[in-house]
Formats: sequence, structure tokens, C-alpha cells
Amino acid sequence: MATDMTLFSVAALLRQGRGLDHLATALTVLAVAGALAQAWLAPPNPWLLAWSAALLVLGLLEKYWALRVAFDAELFQRLADDPQALAEKTRDLDQALVSLGLLAPTRTARPWPERTRGALALLRRQALAVGAQALLTLGLLVSFAG
Repeated sequence: MATDMTLFSVAALLRQGRGLDHLATALTVLAVAGALAQAWLAPPNPWLLAWSAALLVLGLLEKYWALRVAFDAELFQRLADDPQALAEKTRDLDQALVSLGLLAPTRTARPWPERTRGALALLRRQALAVGAQALLTLGLLVSFAG
């Protein structure tokens, strides 16, 4: 069974996704601005359009993962706040997630290490999307500078 410090640590790690989300939002706004700027250029640069589209797609993926990570952070924090009632809260959480359609009934009663790995995998996906956005932006800046 998970300890309160494990649950708290996972919640604290997942909350770091907010900073990633802020960076991704800025890069996504940059992509939209680049795409809008292309509308005024004649002829539009296909490479800049592709760059804007790639940044926008990565930004939307990141937003999805950011929402999931933030949701998990809240749940882990709530469970960490009262670890003595963890077994009862776990059952209640699973029932709530199933009734909301967020969890398949066959996925209930998973062990906490598996739940932790899943939540942290979402954070890694979010970080990879932001990293890819940053690399694309850096690549564009280097190509214009060179």
C-alpha cells in the first residue's frame, strides 16, 4: 500500500506540470501568431506554416496531458491528506471515476505503484510535448540566425 509521503511526493511532482503547461501555452500562442502572420504574407512560407502547425498540434497534445496531470495531482493530494482512510478512499475514488466514465470497471482496484507509474507517465508525456515544442522553436530560431 502507498504511504502518505509517497502519495504526497507524487502529487508534488505532478503539480510541476503547471510550469510546463505555462511554457507550452506561450509556445502555442507563438505558433498561432506565426500562422496568422503567414496569412498576410504573399506567398506564405510553407516551412513556417508547417512549423506553426507542428507547434499547434504539440500544444494541443500537451494541453490534454496537462489537464490529466493536474487532475491526478489533485487526486493524489487528496489521498495523501488522510492516508489512514486510503483503502476506503480508493474504493470511493474508483467508484466515482467509473460513474463519471473516466475509468473502465475492469481497471478498479489497481495497486498504488501501478497508479503512480501511470500518473508519472502522463507527466513525462507532457514534458516530452513541451520539449518537442521548444526544440522546434529553437530550430526555427537557429535556421533564421544562420
